[in-house]
Amino acid sequence: MLTVRYERLGLRPGERLLDLGCGAGRHAFEAARRGARVVAVDADLAEVKDVAAMSTALAPETATPASALAADALRLPFADASFDRVIAAEVLEHLPDDHAAVTELVRVLRPGGTMAVTVPAWLPERLCWALSDDYHAPAVPGGHVRIYSAAGLERTLCRSGLTSLGRHRAHALHSPYWWLRCAVGPAQDRHPLVAAYHRMLVWDITRRPWPTRLAEVVLNPVLGKSLVVYVRKKH
Repeated sequence: MLTVRYERLGLRPGERLLDLGCGAGRHAFEAARRGARVVAVDADLAEVKDVAAMSTALAPETATPASALAADALRLPFADASFDRVIAAEVLEHLPDDHAAVTELVRVLRPGGTMAVTVPAWLPERLCWALSDDYHAPAVPGGHVRIYSAAGLERTLCRSGLTSLGRHRAHALHSPYWWLRCAVGPAQDRHPLVAAYHRMLVWDITRRPWPTRLAEVVLNPVLGKSLVVYVRKKH
């Protein structure tokens, strides 16, 4: 389930891409499949190990397998201008000092390079916070510490010398799932309603039937769970 559109990012085969907050590696693996030289970074060592193992397993399908390492978003172990493209998916909402993290991402991005940053969109996230105090920090260690508006995220990025290239929303069908989770308790993932909706999402992701695909396209501008902003580093 991809959030970033690689065509809008401008990724080309052979380019260097940093996937910050790689999680299970969804964006890293797709970038590698498209021919990029990918470095996947996450603060969670267990996630990094899983991504490294999966990258090895997928090696026959990619020109250059993704490498993975654990690192701090505020102190990336890379030289200036190391990457042509950067993806930071669902990272900034977890960091108390988001400006410092963006500054570090700008440092490792080459002049003229592009970046895709995704965060939870304002309306779906605001409803989650209203439905449950157990959904976000401080109840959840390392959880979400702020809610971004589209304009607010663009200001944060442009303040660090980036130029906005546009934005979109994604995953509208996932918003009701999280509202259900928050309504019954975020930890209650086996609740019958939550479990039923989760099965529908899995069916949608694996089968991609046209009715749900059409519904998501129509609903994304309003209910999309993720906001994606594309930016370019000035020359």
